[in-house]
Amino acid sequence: QVQLVESGGDLVQPGGSLRLSCAASGGIFSLYTMAWYRQAPGKQRELVARIRASSTNYADSVKDRFTISRDNAKNTVYLQMNSLKPEDTAVYYCNAHSLITSTDSWGQGTQVTVSS
Repeated sequence: QVQLVESGGDLVQPGGSLRLSCAASGGIFSLYTMAWYRQAPGKQRELVARIRASSTNYADSVKDRFTISRDNAKNTVYLQMNSLKPEDTAVYYCNAHSLITSTDSWGQGTQVTVSS
């Protein structure tokens, strides 16, 4: 099973930007659909963005503000977050879904706080 380590979470002011990274190890990275989820206090975990090969999809709440990308040579997936809003505050989790076994792996999460 692939291991995932997220980084890049921070405290940022509204309107600011952050880039999250998720480094994967222990699997063939190109055989995974990668995604970012988030969970705010008292809310369910929700899908933010997903990337499979070059195909991407986004939650409506982040379209045109967030961009997911992957570098298969570095076994890393990124989430560029622009025009951040207080409602983007959450723990962001990296997810890897195996295209071979249909199993999921999760990172430990990274905290993003948007506040003035």
